[in-house]
Amino acid sequence: MSISTPHQTSGTTITTVVTATLSQRLVAAVSAMFLGAFLVYFAGFSHIDAVHNAAHDTRHSSAFPCH
Repeated sequence: MSISTPHQTSGTTITTVVTATLSQRLVAAVSAMFLGAFLVYFAGFSHIDAVHNAAHDTRHSSAFPCH
């Protein structure tokens, strides 16, 4: 997968191509999954009231049911 980004510099267009291999994309996806799960479970099961209440209020403010 390639991502092409054009840049305009004094009348000349420069294109930067970033290529990610399948293994790099899988590592990024799995890392994001673990980070997200950690944050959700940390906030959900936290014994620190400020952290738990902040996550609880955020869920309610975005109309996401949490009970």
